[in-house]
Amino acid sequence: MALQSDLEVCGKAGGMAEALTLVESQKPDLMVIDLKLREGSGLELIKQIKARFPNIKMLVSSMYEEQLFAERVLRAGASGYINKQESTEQVVEAVRQILNGKVYLSNTMTEHMLYQLAVGPQEGAPDAVGSLSDRELQVFELFGQGLGTRQIAERLNLSIKTIETYRATIKQKLNLNTSRELVRRAVQWVLEER
Repeated sequence: MALQSDLEVCGKAGGMAEALTLVESQKPDLMVIDLKLREGSGLELIKQIKARFPNIKMLVSSMYEEQLFAERVLRAGASGYINKQESTEQVVEAVRQILNGKVYLSNTMTEHMLYQLAVGPQEGAPDAVGSLSDRELQVFELFGQGLGTRQIAERLNLSIKTIETYRATIKQKLNLNTSRELVRRAVQWVLEER
């Protein structure tokens, strides 16, 4: 984007606190956000930016599966989702589209969302991981990264009991019987998403 005369990169941050400080000082028109941050959650960052700086537009650029995250990021307040593997030209197109007040998604995701809107939810087994709330998905991912209940509680500033409640809900939604099955499924999911 540095070669685009009408676009200027005004900063780069690796974590949520650093990003919020940078936004406060730079007041960008648009932020490109990765869901995976060194510190904090990309989804939580989107929600905080939307609440504190409602005029800043956001594009998510991530390696995570678009079908699982595109709707989540739109609900959180972003205006688009693009896979990190897309070309620079495609990213610039997405940025321009969002700056012009539009939403950006891949053609495949746009078709999927329009189909869901037209025909409604489909019968049969839904994508189980997709049924998790944003916080449940965050806890699930942290289990998949090898963190234990206490570590997750500390990282998210929640009580151990709250994390245990999330763990029970996740097991129920994913139809898993034991915590070991949950961790195995979470690790597998994290490895597939990388």
